[in-house]
Amino acid sequence: MTLNDADLIARYIEPDPSRPGRAEARLKMSGVPVWALIGQYQATGRDLEAVAASYEVPVAAMRAALAYYWQHMELIEDRLAANAV
Repeated sequence: MTLNDADLIARYIEPDPSRPGRAEARLKMSGVPVWALIGQYQATGRDLEAVAASYEVPVAAMRAALAYYWQHMELIEDRLAANAV
């Protein structure tokens, strides 16, 4: 069974209660911020499996992070830029 983007996001992504805002969303199971996963994904040449293995999360959770990123790309890119400073 394949989950669509909305189902993946609902299953794996949650707001961070200590950091408000869509750019601060995180994985439910581990608390890893979506922006951190995306930054690593971009740094590894877009190797989804490598990032999932590095953070010890399911590939489906990484797919959820990507789906969330595509929906909130500008916010996540701004967050990545702020982190790079």
